[in-house]
Amino acid sequence: MLTVVSDTHSTDSHRLSGRTLEAVREADVVAHAGDFMRESVLDDFERESTRLLGVTGNNDDAGVRARLPDARNFTYGGLTFAMTHTRPGGPTALSLFGRQRGADVVLFGHSHRPTYDATGEVALLNPGSHAQPRGNRAAHAELEALPDGGVEGRLVTVDGDVFESFVVSEH
Repeated sequence: MLTVVSDTHSTDSHRLSGRTLEAVREADVVAHAGDFMRESVLDDFERESTRLLGVTGNNDDAGVRARLPDARNFTYGGLTFAMTHTRPGGPTALSLFGRQRGADVVLFGHSHRPTYDATGEVALLNPGSHAQPRGNRAAHAELEALPDGGVEGRLVTVDGDVFESFVVSEH
């Protein structure tokens, strides 16, 4: 399983709880789309994860910035994922970022709003924030690789309620 989280905004711990903590511990890969805030929070995520892939956010300190890139690509389920915290220009800029990086899916954060949007050439996935939802549901995303390629995904609350499901197929 690939678990996607973002926008922890913590100065003292990973602030993982409930289903989000379970999903991070169960995942083969955890992708964090930025705004850990402090290097100690990044360390906490690394302790809970089998494999953590992160990017920096606009609120991350120098320690996080020294250890993580501002964008990265990786593959899972035969798909190419491009991850960033944000790009000026909203969904159009995120889609362009994904196309430039040859991605099937762009993972991003910043808005704290859990969102899946497959209306463009590149699917856009924001897991929301598990720790500081800012009026949205506290959430994360879980993706399972499909046997013939692609992923089956879901947006999940910290309490474990699935509120959106989707499939991303290989092109």
